[in-house]
Amino acid sequence: QVQLVESGGGLVQAGGSLRLSCAASGRTGITYPMGWFRQAPGKEREFVAAIRWSDSGTYYADSVKGRFTFSRDNAKNTVYLQMGRLKPEDTAVYYCAARARTGWSDPYYLTPNEYNYWGQGTQVTVSS
Repeated sequence: QVQLVESGGGLVQAGGSLRLSCAASGRTGITYPMGWFRQAPGKEREFVAAIRWSDSGTYYADSVKGRFTFSRDNAKNTVYLQMGRLKPEDTAVYYCAARARTGWSDPYYLTPNEYNYWGQGTQVTVSS
């Protein structure tokens, strides 16, 4: 079992930056594929970014590509989402997620139902 706790959300003006953190606890002796998702009011949860367990390769939604950076620090059991050039449409609750590994394959996981563990979410609000 893995527990995830996000932090770092808040209110920021358009064009500004925020860094979200997601700390993992529990069964953290192995690395996991992880993802960031977001959900705005009245909308479905959408993919933001994914990171592989093997080489920390990253993949981004088109809407955030070039503005957001997903990274991990395995020694700290923490992943980060550095968000820059924020836009009002980035306003949402941001969730980190981890997937239990089932083998040696390591694709990017892009949908919520591919993840087993979720944090409680952190609110990001971007004002215009």
